[in-house]
Amino acid sequence: MIILLEKIQSLDAPVAESSPASTDPLTLELDLPDPEKDDISTLEFFSQLEKAWAVCDRFDLQTEIWRGRILRAVRDREKRGGEGRGAGFLQWLREREISKSRAYGLIKLADSSDSLVGGGLLEEKRVNQFSKRAFLETAQASPEVQLMISEAANEGQEITRKQVRRLSDDFMSVTCPLLPEKIRQQAQENLLPSRVVAPLARELAKLPTPQQEDLCQTLSAVPEIQVVKNITNKARWISKAIESCQAIRAFQNDQFDLEKAMQEAERLDSLGQLSDALRQAQAIEASVLKFYTATKRLGLIQEKLWVESGSSTPYLRDVLDSLQALCGATMRVSLGDLAGGKRIRLQIVEETPDHIEPPNIDP
Repeated sequence: MIILLEKIQSLDAPVAESSPASTDPLTLELDLPDPEKDDISTLEFFSQLEKAWAVCDRFDLQTEIWRGRILRAVRDREKRGGEGRGAGFLQWLREREISKSRAYGLIKLADSSDSLVGGGLLEEKRVNQFSKRAFLETAQASPEVQLMISEAANEGQEITRKQVRRLSDDFMSVTCPLLPEKIRQQAQENLLPSRVVAPLARELAKLPTPQQEDLCQTLSAVPEIQVVKNITNKARWISKAIESCQAIRAFQNDQFDLEKAMQEAERLDSLGQLSDALRQAQAIEASVLKFYTATKRLGLIQEKLWVESGSSTPYLRDVLDSLQALCGATMRVSLGDLAGGKRIRLQIVEETPDHIEPPNIDP
């Protein structure tokens, strides 16, 4: 923990404004290097641009936070009961040409401000010490890391995302209870870098307790950096295999022992391939569902247009005739010139739930 406290002293980033902002608080002026001149090296040119970019990032942060608060107010107002709930919020976004993902990103930024500033950790005037991504990273960090970062910002230090992540990794590496004591001790003594130990802690947290214990026994026996990397990969494969296996509908009626299957795959040095196969199977099922839904919708639209069209719309009928090849139970799709002009034929056969055996549930 002493080392962590020392590291917080080095949080000040070498980010300097290439030109101070104007005395008008609503104006930002920067002196950018001329891209047409050769009197500056490429390294120095991009270094100056990086500094200017960092200034813009901080200058705009408070504006983005207030935009998020405005959007949150509109959204919360629309959450109130009644028909068409939420429609006003989407209309508000359309009128201002704001995507839904950007809107919720801004709302998340406002929530982060409420957590840090509203929680009393960070002074309001110190918000612009952060880049936007560093601000979000800090809000998602552990309370101890939030406190250390906020103290550094309150002292006037500039905070970047890289610094927040490094400190979060350092703290996790020496405090995560899932890690063996030997690993935490070596991370504390800087014998194992946090950039290697922290991913291990995150992957272990995704696993069931039995798998965690098995992997930790191996780590305790050989607490070396290459072993840590190998165990991290193994934990990642196991967690992804379990997650995919639970989502694959083709497995709902099958009885098998996934844990033993993974042990056998590991013995063949193919655990990563098994994990990849399960993820691909999950992706295929999701694609089939999306494909089926799209074909149904296309069929309904094509049929509606066909009924509304007639001899007075011959060109529209030609388009609908071409679409007919993709609306039936059997369809042929060209794979394009890159596949040599090959075509594949797909057939959709719908089955009733009566044909599917119910899963066996142990009492």
